[in-house]
Amino acid sequence: MVGDKEEQLRKDMLDKFNRRLAIIIVNFRTADLVCDCLHSLSPEVKAAHDQVIVVDNNSEDGSVERLSAVIEEQEWEQWATVLPQDSNLGFAAGNNIAIRIFLAQETPPDYVLLLNPDTVVQGGTVKKLIRFLDEHPEAGIVGAQLENEDHVPQSSARRYPSVWSEFESGARLGVLSRLLKNFRVSLPMTNHASRCDWVSGAAMLIRRQVFDDIGLMDEGFFLYFEELDFCHRTHSAGWQIWLEPAARVTHLEGRATGIQQARKRRGQYWYDSRRRYFIKHLGMLRWILADFLWSLGRLSLLLRTWLNLGGDISGDPLYYVRDLVWGDFYAFLKGDAQRVSVAKHLQRYS
Repeated sequence: MVGDKEEQLRKDMLDKFNRRLAIIIVNFRTADLVCDCLHSLSPEVKAAHDQVIVVDNNSEDGSVERLSAVIEEQEWEQWATVLPQDSNLGFAAGNNIAIRIFLAQETPPDYVLLLNPDTVVQGGTVKKLIRFLDEHPEAGIVGAQLENEDHVPQSSARRYPSVWSEFESGARLGVLSRLLKNFRVSLPMTNHASRCDWVSGAAMLIRRQVFDDIGLMDEGFFLYFEELDFCHRTHSAGWQIWLEPAARVTHLEGRATGIQQARKRRGQYWYDSRRRYFIKHLGMLRWILADFLWSLGRLSLLLRTWLNLGGDISGDPLYYVRDLVWGDFYAFLKGDAQRVSVAKHLQRYS
């Protein structure tokens, strides 16, 4: 049934020409958050030229019915559609479902905006992001400045992770962090547009030609690190990545996934995605070195915590070391890590 609905939606959208902007929201049991996001988008979209698809990853909690009812009540049918799936596909594959539909149009949209369900778009943000890509033809992706409910900016422009960034993040030692400041993933915040290695997929506008050059998102990432991988591939294809601080989006970080809840055990998909990114983009040896240096830094942090020398792990996930280090070691023993490495080399030479 889902397949029939998707095919009908594709046919319907093929009849809607001159789409300027396509917006995708992937939902999994967060209907109330998505409703707030749609409300914020309502004054931003142009019904004749923009389209929003909410991909529901088999929430099975009434999300599809709730979202469909709100869209009908608010008379948003001209620009908003819910697309239910038979299983939880994850973030990358969920976005790809809608991206394929948009790209199959006779006149595909100029831009695709990815939004997390736990975001609220502030006035004028969509227009500012589009204007930025219009005025910067060398830019393939532009991200919005994320902020929390109190309008405090969140880290939004970032460097690629490296073995040294893993050492710094594992240790959390002031003197070491200062020495390795040029390797830290989070870049200093600025009030002006700036280039970076990658931006958060919570609010990321992508030029259509990027998909022509590099394809869709890597569905080997179930959740997390997929936007980092996509930005890395985009940059490798010759496109620039930018952050536009004038475009602001409230991000209720972790509300959709629960990953920010203190002392909650982090899902295995996070560790699997981290491993996949490091092997895919840094190689097996640097992945192993990154794990070693992170573990070394983490050991120093644990010692400082136990000795009351300033370490603090109160906000960390449960079983953090075991799940990361043992998970990667077990993946190596099973051959999962080697398969990622082989697939990477096969893709390079295909």
